[in-house]
Amino acid sequence: MSDLKKTDEAIYKLVQDELHYEQKTLRLIPSENYASKAVLEATGSVFANKYAEGYPHKRYYAGQKYIDMVEDLAIERAKKLFGVKFANVQLNSGSPGNMAVYYSLMNHGDTFMGLELSQGGHITHGLKINFSGSEYNAVSYQLNKKTEKLDFDEIRKLAEQHKPKLIVCGYTAYPYQVDFKQFREICDEIGAYLLADISHIAGLIVGGVHPSPVGVADVIMTTTHKTLRGPRGAVILTNNEEIATKIDKAVFPGLQGGPHIHSIAAKAVCFHEAMQPEFKNYTHQIVKNAKALAHHLSSLGLRLVGGGTETHLILVDVMSSKNITGKKAHEALEEAGIIVNKNTIPYDTQKPFIGSGIRIGTPSLTTRGMKETEMKLVAELMVRVLDNVDDAKLKEEVRKEVEELCSKFPIY
Repeated sequence: MSDLKKTDEAIYKLVQDELHYEQKTLRLIPSENYASKAVLEATGSVFANKYAEGYPHKRYYAGQKYIDMVEDLAIERAKKLFGVKFANVQLNSGSPGNMAVYYSLMNHGDTFMGLELSQGGHITHGLKINFSGSEYNAVSYQLNKKTEKLDFDEIRKLAEQHKPKLIVCGYTAYPYQVDFKQFREICDEIGAYLLADISHIAGLIVGGVHPSPVGVADVIMTTTHKTLRGPRGAVILTNNEEIATKIDKAVFPGLQGGPHIHSIAAKAVCFHEAMQPEFKNYTHQIVKNAKALAHHLSSLGLRLVGGGTETHLILVDVMSSKNITGKKAHEALEEAGIIVNKNTIPYDTQKPFIGSGIRIGTPSLTTRGMKETEMKLVAELMVRVLDNVDDAKLKEEVRKEVEELCSKFPIY
């Protein structure tokens, strides 16, 4: 009997319920993935027992011999994986990661630019009710209304007009590759810092299927889950020693106390896994699967924002395609065992909690071993549900087909 089951049967049952739920559903949320057993084991290790305020070899507590070795290893692996000179691996998640960068490079009230949340940005890229929008003067750029892609002419005009101290690129619902070099040119023209928030595409970058911002952006922030397949957490990367020193001070003691060493150990495992040859094959398959899924969804009558994808992510306009809201779509699909998330689309008329679209991605399905053949079936199952969102019997039939598909591709 497991210790957890013996100690707390209620939580043990919920863990087992979640595992069974994940095993028998198709997870298409692009910001989620399945961490390896090794990552899970490190996350649940004895390093959860330790308090370690400070940085390696400069701690405030005694008994840090192996703690320092873990963090040193995570730092060195992050630097090698991404090809940078400096890395801070203590961030607990992406939002404080961006906060640390802002605190390091801007003063309260300074102007910065980021993509509007409803068009694919992130809450920390300038949402008014978030710290990024309340502590700083956030100017939002938007996508081109016709192409639904980044409009660098408009971004340049906004930058020249507002003279931001920092520009953020990197997104949560943008299906195309990011041209970091064009952002660099704009930043150089106005003397701004460039922050690349690569939380969604970090795995694709180290796998060689997306251009890298290393050597282009002043600073890079990424979460370690999503396409990296690691634990919940984040890292900040840079080649600039002065910025690295500011980042370290912003993270500790500026924003955080004791770092989560068990998560840092799991990050080290994640970086090691991402340096293996099979990880590159995995990321290439993610993109192949996304393109195949996008093709089949489009051929079945769904309108894709921007017309397709170059990454792991697809944004589907279900309102114009099927005359249903994103909320209605994601609820119906969930009942059929297909897990997506409702999402706004560019220039959406629906409220954010309703949305006209759904955001889907292929990292989790690819982790399970699915390929292009399965993407065709997934698309067909999705469209059957979206064509019959109120048909309970059909959704149950689809759920059974979903479970049969999932049984052929177990997670663990």
